[in-house]
Amino acid sequence: MSDPTATALAFWAAAEARDWSAFGALLADDVVYELPQSRERIRGKATYLRFNVEYPGEWQLTVRRVVGERGQAATWCDFVTDGEPGEALTFFEFGETGLITTITEFWPEPYDPPPGREHLVERF
Repeated sequence: MSDPTATALAFWAAAEARDWSAFGALLADDVVYELPQSRERIRGKATYLRFNVEYPGEWQLTVRRVVGERGQAATWCDFVTDGEPGEALTFFEFGETGLITTITEFWPEPYDPPPGREHLVERF
C-alpha cells in the first residue's frame, strides 16, 4: 500500500481483528514503536508483533479520525481495555515501499487545567 491513510486504517483493522499476519505485512522489518509518555521503545517487526499478541486484557478500538499524506499518517482512536475507555493518538511514518517504519503513540490522560485561564476557555 502506498496510501498512508489506507495503510493506517488497514493497521487498525488488522489489530482489531487480531489478524497478526495482515498486521505484520504492513510493518517494515526494522519498524520502531515509541511511547514517549512511558519512555519505551520497541525495535523490529518480530518484537512489535509479539508485544501486540501478548498485550494483556480484552480490548476493542474504534478509529475516530485518520489523516495521511506524503509518507505520514495520524490516527485518533477510542479504546476500551478491560471495560475502561481511553484514547490514543498514533503517528505513522512510511518507507519508500509503503511499509510502516515508525509508530509513535500517545495515550492522553485527562487532567484539570491550571487556574488563571478560565476567562479564555470553554470547558466541555
